[in-house]
Amino acid sequence: MLVEKSMHLQTQTEWEEEMAYKVLRLLHDELYVELRFMGAALSELTPAPDKRLTTAATDGRTFFFSTEQLLRVFCQNPAYLNRLYLHTVLHCIFSHLWISGKREPFLWGIACDIAVEYTIDTMDKSCTKRITGWVRQKTYEFLKKDGGVISAAKVYRFLLDRTQEELRELHQEFFADDHVFWPKEEEQAVRMESARKNWDKISRQTQMEQERRGNETEEGEELLSLQMKAGKGRRRYRDFLKKFAVLQEELHCDPDEFDLNFYTYGFSLYRNMPLIEPLESREIKKIREFVVVVDTSYSTSGRLVTNFLKETFALLSQENSFFRSCKLHVLQCDEAVRDDIVITDERQLEGLFEDFKIRGGGGTDFRPAFAYVDDLIDQGEFKNLCGLLYFTDGKGIYPARKPEYKTAFLFLEDYEEEHVPAWAIRMRLEEEEFLGPDAQGRMSGNDGAQGGHNN
Repeated sequence: MLVEKSMHLQTQTEWEEEMAYKVLRLLHDELYVELRFMGAALSELTPAPDKRLTTAATDGRTFFFSTEQLLRVFCQNPAYLNRLYLHTVLHCIFSHLWISGKREPFLWGIACDIAVEYTIDTMDKSCTKRITGWVRQKTYEFLKKDGGVISAAKVYRFLLDRTQEELRELHQEFFADDHVFWPKEEEQAVRMESARKNWDKISRQTQMEQERRGNETEEGEELLSLQMKAGKGRRRYRDFLKKFAVLQEELHCDPDEFDLNFYTYGFSLYRNMPLIEPLESREIKKIREFVVVVDTSYSTSGRLVTNFLKETFALLSQENSFFRSCKLHVLQCDEAVRDDIVITDERQLEGLFEDFKIRGGGGTDFRPAFAYVDDLIDQGEFKNLCGLLYFTDGKGIYPARKPEYKTAFLFLEDYEEEHVPAWAIRMRLEEEEFLGPDAQGRMSGNDGAQGGHNN
């Protein structure tokens, strides 16, 4: 008896998706030939079709694509798809998805697109080459005037002064992928933490591969390295604060450890009630004693100082970073210590800004704040000081010797690195991270405008 074998007839949709995956494989291979040092990055995103999209998109884990666009554009302009794929990967390498802070989302999206497209244009690889039109040339020339890396943060500041018509023109010119899956809320950003850390690792690996090539590195590839360093320098402020936490045992119920026998016995005895006898203590990293110094000299904005403090304490509170018994000193200092607010519990922290006034306005000298803290230590005010944060524009006199506690300077603008002591931890912050979306009012009506022209 003949057994008739059933054969699956491939549908049109299945065939198109199969072809789309083959196109993506080809894109990957063409990019890898010219960008071998980016091998890990080019292979990291898992491709997946999404019928809702008209172009590519990513959440840091998946490369979502429009099957229709991919096949249509491949027949017309395959080099554009190479750029599109690389564009999306570079967003991840530069951490654009995770470092927006309080910036206006639409402006931040344009800024990231310009920074990425500038990098691709400067790399000038044959598989991604395109004609640089007048809008691009004009934009690049303006951004290069002040020198420095053309990072997304720098472009964002440039965009704040553009008219709505200019913004539309720039959005249309530099649009490539959709940013619809980028984290928009703080909760989403936390959920995507593993993806961000993974791309931090890939970024470091890519830089190492570049360094191994030595003199083979071309000008455009050097720019890529500088962009990666810029993204690393602007890593999330929350991560930075964690450096000042200490591992210490605190008394409270530990839900992770309990007697399983007791637990099941409760069910057998009471039917619907487990018995739990948790341990009374648990080792966790928190902040017990901490000093925050704000530079209140004439060159520092009072509004920025206030917003910086609010953001810092909001992050610490959200993370449950303080021990029940804590001691936090908030110093205001220009060329002398002008004020010292002591906080010993979270309720005081919440009420800090009810009657908060900026005191200072003179020159900048960092030494008095350190001398003041050293005196407090000598007086027994601190038993286990976790560290000191100094929020400043960097224009001041630094202490000659290294303090006994961890110290970080948070700079509001580019600083002269040779003047900063080697022992100091340093981080470059962006003003707009603390001032919020300045252009929000001007951009009303642009919500959801991530979609642009389709190729």
